[in-house]
Amino acid sequence: MQSRPESPIAVAADRAEPERDTQVIAVSSGKGGVGKTNVVANLAVALSQAGKRVLVLDADLGLGNLDVLLGLVPRYTIEHVLAGARRLDEILIEGPAGIQVLPAGSGVQALTGLTESQQLLIHEQLEQIAAGADILLVDTGAGISPLVTFFASSAHETIVVLSPEPTSLTDAYALIKVLARQYRERRFKVLVNQVKHRREAADVFRKLDAAADRFLHVALDYVGCIPHDDYVPLAVMQQRAVADLFPEAPASRAFAALARQVIQWPRPGIPKSSVQLLWRRLVQAG
Repeated sequence: MQSRPESPIAVAADRAEPERDTQVIAVSSGKGGVGKTNVVANLAVALSQAGKRVLVLDADLGLGNLDVLLGLVPRYTIEHVLAGARRLDEILIEGPAGIQVLPAGSGVQALTGLTESQQLLIHEQLEQIAAGADILLVDTGAGISPLVTFFASSAHETIVVLSPEPTSLTDAYALIKVLARQYRERRFKVLVNQVKHRREAADVFRKLDAAADRFLHVALDYVGCIPHDDYVPLAVMQQRAVADLFPEAPASRAFAALARQVIQWPRPGIPKSSVQLLWRRLVQAG
């Protein structure tokens, strides 16, 4: 019995599929106010200073502020892409240390709930421009909205950022729970921000790790901590990354150490999830 021949469109899609050399890392948090976007900005700068080509997607659509944090003034944002007025590669702007930034819209409520076709549009165009980067950092929104979990589940690695506050720990657990139960994620990186000392960070991680292991059966990898540092708000006031403005500050040294660690993570050989890939081929075949 002969096997059914593959669709010519599916075959073409297979051949056109680019090699996945870009490491896609989503940075998420269960709640706002833990310094997630600041982590993204400074990790991007630190990675670029270490010689990596870095692309940053501000995926906090509707409330994006990465450009403000870095003192950038984008002419176009993802809002224009979704409206069909621009492509993603046309809204790219250069940030400190040569990083490339894809700015999100701000104050646009419609962007907070993308349709499936809009998600597909972003995914396809992002694949194309990310091919020129070593690392793509995705600054997701805070919380457990479908948009946050979409970006987090599409990445090769997810860094969950939390602070020593009890509410931050509870909300980080809630985010991990959603990603584990709805998207079958089984491993997460954890970064504790704004800590007084390393022991405090270790205690926070142990609490989260114990709960995640007991009730969710997932593995958490501790990737370190960023200390509370008076140089950070000084840099924020000047709309600069602390790693760029004050490279010898304690927080800057911690970001440099985190960047060195990220560089050592295994490179992706194949797409992490075949769901979006399958969906795209079905759309193309239709």
